Amino acid sequence: MVKARSSLKILLLQIRNDTLTRLEELDEFVRYSRLGSHQLTVLDVYETPEFEPSQIVGFDALFVGGSSDASVTQPDIYPFVASIERLLVYCIDHRIPVFASCFGFQAAVTALGGKVIVDKSSMEMGTYPLWLTPAATQDLLFHDVPNGFWAVSGHKERAIAIPENAILLAYSDRCPFHAFKILDRPFYGFQFHPEMNAQELAVRISRYRDRYLDNQAVLDQILSDLQETPIANQLIERFVDRVLLSE
Repeated sequence: MVKARSSLKILLLQIRNDTLTRLEELDEFVRYSRLGSHQLTVLDVYETPEFEPSQIVGFDALFVGGSSDASVTQPDIYPFVASIERLLVYCIDHRIPVFASCFGFQAAVTALGGKVIVDKSSMEMGTYPLWLTPAATQDLLFHDVPNGFWAVSGHKERAIAIPENAILLAYSDRCPFHAFKILDRPFYGFQFHPEMNAQELAVRISRYRDRYLDNQAVLDQILSDLQETPIANQLIERFVDRVLLSE
């Protein structure tokens, strides 16, 4: 029996260690999914770094957001990495739908046998055109997405190998792995930020300029180059409509 949109329950995994950004991210996922705020339950991994995969029981899907500082390449510093990876594997094994953005993408890569490295030479911070692979034309979410769509991307780490059972869907000129789906599973990972638009990125990187950027001139150039990202922002709603409400 197909669920009603209003009855969906989503677990949102947040990897943000400041309250304002955490609240902004929650609002972004709510707006772009077109769900009510009461339909998303937050699991803050800074508050609860160790948790069991059974946290997902009773939910229709898992959303995973980005991180301002944490890295999947440093599990000894960030103990919640192991808990997140176990949860993602559990979702794969139990066919629980997953929409994983940025940090979530990287955690999925490492959890499922790929590899992520720190590579500041390919760092992205701004909006970038993303290109589709041939496989995207047959994909549930991407088959009607135009090639060269704009998206928000901010990362200094990137995948150099994705899981063997991952189908690559999109890439950028700087980053060869930007979106994938796990074969025969309702599991999508996005290195970019479908939950964020250009204005929201501008607010965030302006607030944390010293954390992300070398100087004000670099920030000014990024802000002047920002493009609107309506296609990327539609992907969360498409995931809800085409994955969660399609069966």
